[in-house]
Amino acid sequence: MRDLDRRSLLAATAAAALLPQAARAQSAMMRAAPILKRRVPQTGYMLPIVGIGTSQVFEFENDPAKLEERKTVVRNLVAGGGSLIDTAASYGTAEANVGLVSEQTGLRDRLFLATKYTSRISHADAEASLKRSLQRLKTDHVDLQQAHNVGDPNFSCAQMKDWKAKGLCKHYGITSSFDSAYEALAPVLRREKPEFFQINYSLGDRGAETVLLPLARDNGCAVLTNLPFGRNSMFKKVAGKPIPDWAREIGCTSFAQIFLKYNLSHPAVTAVIPGTDKPQYMLDNLNAGRGPMPDAAFRRRIEQWWDTV
Repeated sequence: MRDLDRRSLLAATAAAALLPQAARAQSAMMRAAPILKRRVPQTGYMLPIVGIGTSQVFEFENDPAKLEERKTVVRNLVAGGGSLIDTAASYGTAEANVGLVSEQTGLRDRLFLATKYTSRISHADAEASLKRSLQRLKTDHVDLQQAHNVGDPNFSCAQMKDWKAKGLCKHYGITSSFDSAYEALAPVLRREKPEFFQINYSLGDRGAETVLLPLARDNGCAVLTNLPFGRNSMFKKVAGKPIPDWAREIGCTSFAQIFLKYNLSHPAVTAVIPGTDKPQYMLDNLNAGRGPMPDAAFRRRIEQWWDTV
């Protein structure tokens, strides 16, 4: 779904669900508070729970207007207490644009930069990929290096552990955004126990919660969830529908916040990384990291609503 669809949803729900004065005051207070942080189990690092994904949305060339807009997105992220930006060597120009944003805003020291290298390449090619990533990101280390789209049950984290020992990355992990990889990922999680595990998960795609999310939690992995909006298909499903009345009980004023809080309320999930390219989307997403989170009973309530939308 295009940007216009989410923009229309935000405008429509704001007009259709005007809050009483007390609720508006509470909402303003929540927006002013920093977002929550959660502990990375193996290192103790406290990571803000709402970040940014950069696939597609940071992939552009020679466009000063887009660069300025992304700089505002990142400034909003940091001002709201966030820091996590996730990118990858394979995301076209995204790494380079993240590097420009980091440098030109002067915010590198306040950012948690995560990138990825292709998991199927040789040891030498992986070394070259990391070197290019550091150059593009204009830094001497990344906060998280990840093996991208792991599909081999025998995959080893040894090379990333070596990079960490050399100070080239502060954390390491593995990722996938494909349901077809789930069977291969489980033995890697059990054997390698990576510090981070990134997986596709959303209210509309709950397959990861059957085995992988509990397994990651049991093995001490911090979990990042990608595609929390289902490649934006979830906004299409709720287009033209009102925000449910129960959303106020968990401090949500938009569908995006409902979708993100659902992810964040899973006991295994550390942070969400929705693709974000508009400053107003960043502000909206940040509110999912504030206020009450759904408990197990409320999660079932959200699922029942979604399944009947």
